[in-house]
This record gives sequence, structure tokens and C-alpha cells, in this order.
Amino acid sequence: MKKTILIFLMFGFLWLSLESFAQFKPEEVADYAKWEVFLQTANIVDQKQMSKSEGVTRPWVLTLEKDGVTHKASWKDPSGMQGGYLESWKTEIAAYRLSKYLGLDMVPPTVEKERDGKKGACQLWVTSWKNFEEIINEKLQAKGIQHSYFVRKLCLQRAFDNLVNNIDRHRRNYLITEDWRIILIDHGRAFMTDKRSNKKLFYDENNKENKSFIMDQLPRAFVEKLKFLDAASIKSAVGEYLTDEEINATLKRRDMIIAWLDKHIQEKGEQYVLY
Repeated sequence: MKKTILIFLMFGFLWLSLESFAQFKPEEVADYAKWEVFLQTANIVDQKQMSKSEGVTRPWVLTLEKDGVTHKASWKDPSGMQGGYLESWKTEIAAYRLSKYLGLDMVPPTVEKERDGKKGACQLWVTSWKNFEEIINEKLQAKGIQHSYFVRKLCLQRAFDNLVNNIDRHRRNYLITEDWRIILIDHGRAFMTDKRSNKKLFYDENNKENKSFIMDQLPRAFVEKLKFLDAASIKSAVGEYLTDEEINATLKRRDMIIAWLDKHIQEKGEQYVLY
């Protein structure tokens, strides 16, 4: 009996270690370039603006068509202070590109696209099973070892939002698939450069609402990629969609993340923090 339990546990840990931390499936990641071209070049055949209750900046839901392929997308063009917050369509694209560069693949393909003569961010529409608010309200929970993996995905989300300083993550912009992968949307308030964002991580023990699943478990491969980030690599990944000031602020937050991880590794042991 003990031997059977041990074998099961060993298999479980091996499964977790082998599981990719990318949230889009490999075949979906392989289609990124195709969808980027589609979003940029497809014709807008229908469009409807969201209400303020659906999105503060009132994005547009577009129906795009090209060569017989039809797909929905969201489009937004906020720029500057809106409702007391700095909003930018460019950070939507930067978040997608940085997520892709780091191998997280948590943000849907997002490109620059003109609509009615205005530039904005156009993001592939993802149909999800639930959002995180529905998961909590309906008291749903992944079963067995999949629950442990879902917790790790939440840790990845925390780490990414700390890195890009996304202060606007709420429960409705985590999209959850039926197999419990997490897709992240809405990064219009990310990459802010205010003094607070250069001194303190948004997701840490002091955040009363979000103190659970801070960054307790992260993939070694992801952490190594973080360590090797520099201004040149970020610039190469995001192009013109972040300023030098925003890139430097991102690197300062990266340093804070690594320092936080080093502290927890010393307290708990590396095997309990990195996998």
C-alpha cells in the first residue's frame, strides 16, 4: 500500500514538472503568426461598442473576415488619463509580446490595427468556459492533481502582473478554460511608472485582497528568463510599444521579484519554491 502511494506521488510530481507553463496549447501558440496577420489585415464586417458596465474604456467587439475566415476580436484605443487612471492601448500589445517572449503564453494575440482612421489594439477574441469571478461564485474547483497545477498557474499570473505592474487585474479578466488554463486579458493600465510601482510589488503579502497564491511556486525556466531580461531584450520583444522609462521600470520590478524569490527560497528551500 505504501509503495503504491509513493509511486502515485512520484508520478504526480513528475507530471507537474513536465507540464508546460504556457497557457495556450502548443498548436495555438504555433498559430500566433497566422492570427497576428489575420487581425492586422482582415476586414471589419461588423462592430459593436461595449457599455461602460462591460468595459470602462468601452472597447469595440469587431467581427473580422478574410478569405472565408470569420472571427471576433476586441479593439480599444484609450490614451492618457481616463477616470483617474493612465490608460494606453499600446500596453495591451506590449503585454502580449512580453508574455510570448517569456514563454507564458497567457495573453491572446494582440496587434496594432486602424479602425475608422484611429490606431488601437486589436486582440483575438477568446471564448472561455468561465471567468474567475464565476469560478469563485459557483464554488468550482479543479480536481486532484489538476488543482495543484491550477494553483501554480495563479502564481504565474501573480508573477506576470507584478512584472508588468497590472494594477487592474480583477476577477472578470481571468478567463478560465474547461481544462483549467488561465488566459489573461485587459492590460490597458499595465507598465505604469509611478513611484509606488518602482518600490513595491502589487501582489505581495501586504495586499489584503490578493495575498493568496502570491508567487509561491514558479517554474525554474521562467525565473531564469526573468533573470536574463535586460533593456535590449525587452525592447526587442515589445518594439515601440513601451518607452525607455517603462522598460526601466519593468526591470526594477523584475529585480524586486527576484529578491522576493531569493528570500522565500532561503526561508522554505528551493525545492518548495521552484520546479
